[in-house]
Amino acid sequence: MRITLLILGSLFSTCTFAGIYKCTDISGKTDYQSKPCDPQHKTVQINVKTGSSAELDEEKQKQDLAKKEQDENLEKEQKLKKQAQLKQDATSESAKNQFLIKNNPERFSAFSIPPYVLDQLPDLVKEYQTRLPDIERLRRQAAEKALASGQCTRVEASELHGKSTKPALVFSVSCSSGKSFYFTEQELAK
Repeated sequence: MRITLLILGSLFSTCTFAGIYKCTDISGKTDYQSKPCDPQHKTVQINVKTGSSAELDEEKQKQDLAKKEQDENLEKEQKLKKQAQLKQDATSESAKNQFLIKNNPERFSAFSIPPYVLDQLPDLVKEYQTRLPDIERLRRQAAEKALASGQCTRVEASELHGKSTKPALVFSVSCSSGKSFYFTEQELAK
């Protein structure tokens, strides 16, 4: 006990304003020092002025947990913002489609490009939901390209086709004449 007091006394004299660290290893051996303990030691910081102590390992765990929760909340918030932006962009593209149909009833049937609703997507479209604004825009472009070919007088349907893949979407356009067209995303980008 006297040795411990001597050690503490010498530490107090050299580090009057610094904290003291009580380091305990796995075997239970305890050392007192003026610098933080190694990561493999259990660390308790003793405040020389107030005599209070704080277990740094628990504090670090609390800080790590709080940071993890904060990161998770930030990630959720970013995901919600991204989904809201996706929904807004898809709605904007759908509105363009409906405007085109409404102003050209002789070239487009009323249901030729029905809007996809993010929360009620068909299974095929759900697989590519992160690209929903692109899908809506490309459906319109596919319908316009079919009409421009001269072999289609009126578009009855323009849909995402089952042969689509993540890097290359495929669209099918059905015309009132019975003619069908298939366009890849790359063909529509030209």
